Amino acid sequence: MTGAESTVAAPVPLLNAANLLTAARLVLVPVFAVTVVASGMSHAGWRMAACLIFVVASATDLVDGWIARRFELVTSLGKVADPIADKALTGAALVLLSWYDMLPWWVTVVILVRELGITAMRFWVIRHGVIAASRGGKIKTALQILAITWYLWPMPAVLAPVGPWIMGAAVLVTVATGFDYVAQALRLRRPAR
Repeated sequence: MTGAESTVAAPVPLLNAANLLTAARLVLVPVFAVTVVASGMSHAGWRMAACLIFVVASATDLVDGWIARRFELVTSLGKVADPIADKALTGAALVLLSWYDMLPWWVTVVILVRELGITAMRFWVIRHGVIAASRGGKIKTALQILAITWYLWPMPAVLAPVGPWIMGAAVLVTVATGFDYVAQALRLRRPAR
């Protein structure tokens, strides 16, 4: 070869730490759901167990993304499986909280419609570019996790009313960032002039 040597990046293996954490999160979804059902949202011990499983599963989302970026382990499988695992975990938690009358159904519907719609839209525009998670999207995720955790944990009566305020903030940020992602998608799909 003449000039600078060209290097070819080795393919990223599908079985890597980031993808294994995503798979673990998917496996934890039914475990979490069974634990919530076992609690009936009335047994403190089972509620604490469900909350801890939810927190651990949510933490894997932060860790797998960091590992994938830090060690260049991003795969097509991971790009698809990661949002599915996130939506499955959050969706299961919201539906179960509404099922047990801990959370109004309209809150669950608004959040799930936004989450599923934005995920579908990301796939719709993927040939034109990637819609990266914004700072608002990260705040939205943190608020949703905090709110769900608050509802799951058997809080003392004096602290229980804080949960709806956190969830209210989560809903507002969820809707606002949804509009922002729609605007980004439309810009990506707009033909270049």
